[in-house]
Amino acid sequence: MPLPSSLPRVEITHEPESTSCTCGCELKRIGEDVSEKLDYTPGVFTVERHVRGKWVCAKCETLIQAPVPAQIIDKGIPTAGLLAQVLVAKYGDHVPLYRQERIFERAGLAIPRSTLGQWIGQCGVQLQPLVDALRQAILAHRVLHADETPVAMLSPGKGKTQRAYLWTYCPGAFENLKAVVYDFAESRAGEHARAFLGDWKGRLLCDDYTGYKALFAQGVTELGCMAHSRRKFFDLHATNKSEIAQVALEHIGQLYEIERQVQALEPTERLALRQERARRVADELHQWMTQQRARVSEGSAIAKALDYSLRRWAALMRYLDDPQVPIDNNWCENQIRPIALGRKNWLFSGSLRAGKRAAAIMSLVQSAKLNGHDPYAYLKDVLMRLPTHAASRIEELLPHRWRPSASN
Repeated sequence: MPLPSSLPRVEITHEPESTSCTCGCELKRIGEDVSEKLDYTPGVFTVERHVRGKWVCAKCETLIQAPVPAQIIDKGIPTAGLLAQVLVAKYGDHVPLYRQERIFERAGLAIPRSTLGQWIGQCGVQLQPLVDALRQAILAHRVLHADETPVAMLSPGKGKTQRAYLWTYCPGAFENLKAVVYDFAESRAGEHARAFLGDWKGRLLCDDYTGYKALFAQGVTELGCMAHSRRKFFDLHATNKSEIAQVALEHIGQLYEIERQVQALEPTERLALRQERARRVADELHQWMTQQRARVSEGSAIAKALDYSLRRWAALMRYLDDPQVPIDNNWCENQIRPIALGRKNWLFSGSLRAGKRAAAIMSLVQSAKLNGHDPYAYLKDVLMRLPTHAASRIEELLPHRWRPSASN
């Protein structure tokens, strides 16, 4: 692959020590061979010297001076570029602050992790309006995914950690918005999902966790996840080679094969193919599951696997009648993977407030990635523009609408 043309080039020439031939004639240059090698210089820091000239009138002694440029952190030393690097390193590349502190030390800079933490907190506050606007953009869609994953949070005054949760919300996999919003909460109580969704009354794809049940009683339509149903049978088959589980997996595999074929189709075509082919497979699977459930022992592992699907069958099958609904919740679970990687490195959140700041930053980093942006370039540009950007036009800075400023 050729190296990107956007990268700066440093030309190094290699010529013979002598251009005289052994016969005594002068050699003539007839061409050249060019090869390119990729170099990298880690930890390159530069200092911006902001010089504000003072101008005075010799007659009336009026003094004028250009105002101090607006910054995310007033009177602080970090530029938007350094702040973006710290944020992306921690929440995009999962590098804890103590490791970043050591990286800066190798470059000759003493920046304590406490200072880095303060920078992150201040950026989180400034970026929160973008996340609020992103939440509103997500809630404008009628099909949403939701999931939650545990994270450790330091208990105030106890010196120990407790289990908190990072709730994840994103538009349906077939919606025209690529975005994700993480919501940090101190528990897994369903009230957190209800507070986030507010008056939203669309179709919610999630697992069978009871915390979502109150939403369905309030007008939200439940959508089941076929991947969770399949997982019950997969675990049984992997453990004891259950023949019943194998047959269930074969039927579910046929449904997924049809989904692979309709992924790129237009909604009307997707719906037609699902009705024509997937409906028949699903009806056969339901009839077979009902027959098997009558034959297996109550309380057995295979009975529990069958009950999981049969109890949620209506929710699992709603995707057949709506081309905007995916077959499973894997799209949302994929957005949780960066969190799983991150918590293995930064281990815990220092407080509820710190967790909420982290969730805001992670929402923008992951949404930038989903839209094909370099999260560093995105955050640097946003942090430069945000101090003077009109609140009424905050949507312009959202990842799915962002365009780099002319200076970039």
